[in-house]
Amino acid sequence: MFHPILNQAHAWVERVLKPGDLAIDATLGNGRDTAILAERVGPHGLVIGFDLQQEALDSARARLTSPGTADRVILVKTGHEGMAGVLAQRAPGRRPRAVMFNLGYLPGGNREFATKADTTLAALAAAFELIAPGGIITVVCYPGHAGGQDEQDAVLVWARSIPSFRATVVLYQFLNAHKAPCLLAITPK
Repeated sequence: MFHPILNQAHAWVERVLKPGDLAIDATLGNGRDTAILAERVGPHGLVIGFDLQQEALDSARARLTSPGTADRVILVKTGHEGMAGVLAQRAPGRRPRAVMFNLGYLPGGNREFATKADTTLAALAAAFELIAPGGIITVVCYPGHAGGQDEQDAVLVWARSIPSFRATVVLYQFLNAHKAPCLLAITPK
């Protein structure tokens, strides 16, 4: 009945994203979101993915196994807070219809390299200004690791500050599980 957090994020994004669109994977991780976005935007679309770790870029690239998907993906070794500048260079004049954040650390990787509230908030602010009308931003927060609760709290404070006339903001979370991740979805009006 209720989808796991990541599946719900994918379902919401897939409802919005169409062939030919631009999509952003703001935190590559193991590349699962990147591959799903690349399939959805089709051969005329574009996905730009961000991560600071070469291991994440390599993992994302390895997941692009469907014919043609690697050709529609640009992987950038930089933090997600540089999103606006990269888009201005790599996709001038285009606005993403979907931006996905999967916060925390690279699964199976070094937990010392985790997203931080300050750069995440800068990236979210950029994504909110860049997102196309009718688009969606999804953010999965993981409070169970060192710094994760602080980052989630900061993200939720930021999201609550968005005026309702500018966007719809939804929180999806399982309340009866300790330190359960949550999913935030933002759709501009």
